[in-house]
Amino acid sequence: MMDMDTPGTHSIDSPLQPVAERSARRAAGLPMLCLSLIAVAGGTWVVLHTGATLAILGGVLLIVLGALGLRGLIAVGPGQARVVQLFGRYTGTVRAPGLQWVNPFTTRRTVSTRIRNHETPVLKVNDADGNPIEMAAVVVWQVRDTARATFAVNDFAEFVAIQAETAVRHIGTSYPYDSRDKEHLSLRENAEAITQQLSAESADRVVSAGVAVIESRLTRLAYAPEIAQAMLRRQQAEAVVAARQRIVEGAVGMVHLALGRLAEEAVVDLDEERKAAMVSNLLVVLCSEHATQPVVNTGSLYQ
Repeated sequence: MMDMDTPGTHSIDSPLQPVAERSARRAAGLPMLCLSLIAVAGGTWVVLHTGATLAILGGVLLIVLGALGLRGLIAVGPGQARVVQLFGRYTGTVRAPGLQWVNPFTTRRTVSTRIRNHETPVLKVNDADGNPIEMAAVVVWQVRDTARATFAVNDFAEFVAIQAETAVRHIGTSYPYDSRDKEHLSLRENAEAITQQLSAESADRVVSAGVAVIESRLTRLAYAPEIAQAMLRRQQAEAVVAARQRIVEGAVGMVHLALGRLAEEAVVDLDEERKAAMVSNLLVVLCSEHATQPVVNTGSLYQ
């Protein structure tokens, strides 16, 4: 006889192995409905129109059988499933829509298999740089394994909500809101990649409850109000510095091109001091935010 404590011999309902969904034994509901009604009607007629004790007992038995047949009927709607238990033991799931018949002594629990979405509240977290930010996301999910959704967790909808918020908090603390280099991901500049990671993490967290995450999207991403103005000024300063850098790079290129063309075409012979003066004037003209006023020099450079 096989020892029940031997590893690898646990049944499907063992706590060491999660319950997996399987199809419940069922029959077509409409024929069973007709048979049950006939049994109830026939038994009632026998009880009312016969006086023999044996016939009355037979009629009562027909009524009881008909009532049991009616109790075994279940109506399964589209986007629904019925989890069937017999004396507390999971026996299977009915997913086929329509009128079905199962063991009348079983209990049936309705589980929705429709696609749902959960929107997390606005969460305040600290990003990877320690800055407080506000985040929110919407998670689109669906029950794929009704047995796990029913028996693995107490309330699978609440479980999904809590795990989605946990995933959002973890993603928020793993990356900075803004990244100063292109090599590292940031929440604001790499929204698509961050969203994919949020979906993957949410799916990993809820798979034990028989739930599949279809999609996740960030619905809010902003600095917390207490630092929003300071961060806005920092972003503006960084934008000004970046713009100035581009302007200076372009101006230096234009000056280099001008000096090269002058020397190539032999338009004028400039010594180092005159080149320095020309470079200074060109940079002022090209980098100034305001229109420059030309000054006509009628003398020499050294006057």
